Amino acid sequence: QNLEFSMQAAVDPYLNGEVHLIYQISKDGESKLEVEEAFLTTQTLPHDLQVKAGSYFTEVGRLNSQHPHSWGFVDQSIVNSRMFGGDGLRGPGARLSWLAPLPWYSEVLGGVQNANGETAFSFLNAAGEDFAGYTLIARDVQSTEDLLYSTRWLNSFDLNDEVTLNLGASSLWGPNASAMDTQTNIYGTDIYMKWKPVSNDKGFPFVSWQTELMRRDYEAGEEKNKLDDWGLYTQMLLGFKKNWVAGIRYDLADGDGEVSDYLRDRRDRVSPNLTWYTTEFSKVRLQYNYDRARHINEDRNGNEHSVWLQYEFMLGAHPKHKF
Repeated sequence: QNLEFSMQAAVDPYLNGEVHLIYQISKDGESKLEVEEAFLTTQTLPHDLQVKAGSYFTEVGRLNSQHPHSWGFVDQSIVNSRMFGGDGLRGPGARLSWLAPLPWYSEVLGGVQNANGETAFSFLNAAGEDFAGYTLIARDVQSTEDLLYSTRWLNSFDLNDEVTLNLGASSLWGPNASAMDTQTNIYGTDIYMKWKPVSNDKGFPFVSWQTELMRRDYEAGEEKNKLDDWGLYTQMLLGFKKNWVAGIRYDLADGDGEVSDYLRDRRDRVSPNLTWYTTEFSKVRLQYNYDRARHINEDRNGNEHSVWLQYEFMLGAHPKHKF
């Protein structure tokens, strides 16, 4: 999928820095190098506050802010692709987070980012493209109303010594490019639960369950026609033996629009997979996708099958992943 070069270090006692560069070869054979993320985070603000500033993945839901190498599946969910595009929602901006003084982990985040660019899908993404039959136009930033705003509330509970539960809610609002004064609102909720025995072998065995639900309200065209769509995925991973993980995911998405529109027709997908972590620095994954959607293959009533074989390796220090 890509080659990623990552750097992470303390800048000084007050700031940490991260840079993630990706190199890709397109389906047409063209090489592409881009800055995936480059940001600073503060370390010493009072009252459990933290500021992140730079270019970064928007912290909405669980999957969007994760890099592909930390996904539990080869591909991202259908609803994430429809809401945020193939590269995920990201861009330059700043966000403030606050760790609430509660008996459990409770973090509130609010951010503002640039709403323009190909990675601002659902908002001011590339002019000239089509969305639900509307040709997107170029919109300049004239005021604070032309920026992308995000909020997230994340809570984590230890149900016992072996089970942890995370509950999150997110929202996004900002302009879209179907007309000069149209808006997009996206709302979502997510849940993540993991069981891991107190006595384990480097994290094995374990069982994790993750689900996200999202809805998008899109004002389209000069008439501000209301286009609503929604989607969800639910997945389970079973670390049944050291370095071996079996997973299954179900996706569903639907929306207003023509059945031939690949971003708005009803589509569901079932994806079982098996991953072998040869070491903590490499893995091999085999995945099967069964898709049903009218736009995929009308001759087969929308049914399509695919098999994916993925190999991944890492050089250097292994970064920590968020729980």
